[in-house]
Amino acid sequence: MLSEATLNYGERAARALLGVDSLYRRESKDEDGLVVVDMSHGALQPAPYAEYADAIAAWQELKRDAAGLPEADRRRYYDQLCESTLAFMQWRSAGLPFADQLGRFLHVPAAPASEAELDALRQELRTLLNALGYTGDLEAQAAGWQARNRVAPDEIADTLATLCDEAWDRTEQVLHIPAPKSDGMQVTGVSGVAFNARCNYLERKVELNIDPVLTRPGLKHLAVHECYPGHYVQFKLREVLYAEGKAPADNLLSVVNTASSSPFEGIADHGLFLLDWIDGDDDRVQHALTRYRSGIGTVAAWKLHALGEPDSAVRDWLRANALVGGEGWVDNRIRFIAAPARAVLIWSYWWGQGAVTSAYNAVPPEHRPKYLQYLYGRMHSLQTLTLFEA
Repeated sequence: MLSEATLNYGERAARALLGVDSLYRRESKDEDGLVVVDMSHGALQPAPYAEYADAIAAWQELKRDAAGLPEADRRRYYDQLCESTLAFMQWRSAGLPFADQLGRFLHVPAAPASEAELDALRQELRTLLNALGYTGDLEAQAAGWQARNRVAPDEIADTLATLCDEAWDRTEQVLHIPAPKSDGMQVTGVSGVAFNARCNYLERKVELNIDPVLTRPGLKHLAVHECYPGHYVQFKLREVLYAEGKAPADNLLSVVNTASSSPFEGIADHGLFLLDWIDGDDDRVQHALTRYRSGIGTVAAWKLHALGEPDSAVRDWLRANALVGGEGWVDNRIRFIAAPARAVLIWSYWWGQGAVTSAYNAVPPEHRPKYLQYLYGRMHSLQTLTLFEA
């Protein structure tokens, strides 16, 4: 149970985050904002910052106060949240180099995935695809795998809905969802967007990009990531625990460009492992592809924003290295990484799952149910994932 001091601090932090979000939306005209989900439904009022100087002073005070919180993991998390928010405001008010955005927004190394890391993933894919009987070079093998596992466009929504139904049932076996299944997500297809899929929690919709080529293993990954035990379950538990007085108010907010970004995506990507739902090599291929495409996404974003390469050259590089997904995937990745306000977010996918899976596996099996409450019940940075005390 978190202390009263931490619950009070969380309310201050939540109002301060909403204040920065309001200020950012006014000056940038960015409709998505810094706070992309607000589950308070207006109950939390933004701190009234007139300009960034006011907000920076308030967040410097919050950073000082974080050092006095009773819980070690909360001291670390809120210190990093404050650093992320101060860095974001510095970027908006005075500018911040791309490498510093990476290090200070997300608290990850300021570098893309290395060629050695990408080569290791290519070799993993080649080994799996060889075992499945695919021939030719890696691009030909991946194309053959995609063709065999492709879901026809008119079957996509039903296939994803069926997978979501099973994912809910499997999640209930390891982590109780405090809601009836009727509260869950419904699938709606979208086109011309910058994401593969998005959990629109407030409307209970999975917005699925139908432009890329979609496979059954890929849809299974999305069912777990966007819904159960991924983002829907994250939001639901945070909402319920706050209502019960067991979690801070900042649990009600989903914020981009911050210390919690990588764990947020990592918890969702860890879902297949949590559910023990790796059914065979097709799922292993999908997992390796997910990792690989996150990795090449970091390289593409680095080329675009750190090295200043032209959009056309970055698009050509992505197309040459994508392996699967078709032109629709290349289009949505370019959209995803092109916007300066979202440019670092692809790193949260690259760093998140490995950190979450490693932390979870390090917990003795008898303590994992309690660890899941720790994992889902409060906001995390990459560093607080390992500060669990049984």
